[in-house]
Amino acid sequence: MTLTIDGFDLRRVPVADGISLNAAVGGSGTPVVLLHGFPQTHLMWRHVAADLAADHTVICPDLRGYGASDKPVDSDGTSYAKRTMAADVVALARALGHERFALAGHDRGALVAFRAGLDHPERVTHLALLDILPTLDMWDVLHGASAAVAYHLYLMAQPPGLPERMISAAADDFFASFLDAWSLSPEALPADVRAAYLAASRAAVPSIVADYRASAGIDVTHDRADRDAGKRLAMPVTVLQQDWGAALGYDAAALWRAWAPDLCHTTVSCGHFMAEESPKEVTKALRALLTR
Repeated sequence: MTLTIDGFDLRRVPVADGISLNAAVGGSGTPVVLLHGFPQTHLMWRHVAADLAADHTVICPDLRGYGASDKPVDSDGTSYAKRTMAADVVALARALGHERFALAGHDRGALVAFRAGLDHPERVTHLALLDILPTLDMWDVLHGASAAVAYHLYLMAQPPGLPERMISAAADDFFASFLDAWSLSPEALPADVRAAYLAASRAAVPSIVADYRASAGIDVTHDRADRDAGKRLAMPVTVLQQDWGAALGYDAAALWRAWAPDLCHTTVSCGHFMAEESPKEVTKALRALLTR
């Protein structure tokens, strides 16, 4: 039995040639799309989505390459560009009848949401980004011994072949290490949810690696072009973030403000998986964003 969000329907929605996304859809009202992170699926939004569904249509897809969504082979380095994945999200919303929508993303999903906000400002009304930095800023702040916490970024940035083989050889250990290290509240990831994340990730190693590899390649190219051109997020933006700056020596709010003039930046005290560890705080922040 596939785990999904209580009260939501699972739908398979074509979004590009030969590509369909698995999406949980529930509620009614103005649309909100929620994008999951690594190493998770749409299930990470189960608490927040159930609350928002009281007065919104809530759409929670598995990203391209993750969960039960399609996982195309990355033959040319663009299949997992955040620009490509953002276009999936816009197509998904349109296929479900929504030309404009609010968008929230966590971790990898937040990078997709960030790109959607830059590329499709006419579609994204409000934007929430959970526990990331923009790609360019992320690479800029990682340096020296402190960058060891992000070793997986460097591993999966390597050319195709070796990273996939190494991770596949110990997939459950690899993915479980992040579930353990990044959570301050292990009880927030019950056994059935944890097992679902590990099974989904184990089956998606090549596409997950391709997603990360894009963030060291084509995503950098796209983001740098936009930064050089002075492109900014035009909609109200909320960022929820752990206090990485204390450890890595940077001002997260200042970095975000350079991209998002209409910014609400909040430092949270929970672990990385904040929609599962502190769902009430996340839901409150999203509801506040939707009134701006």
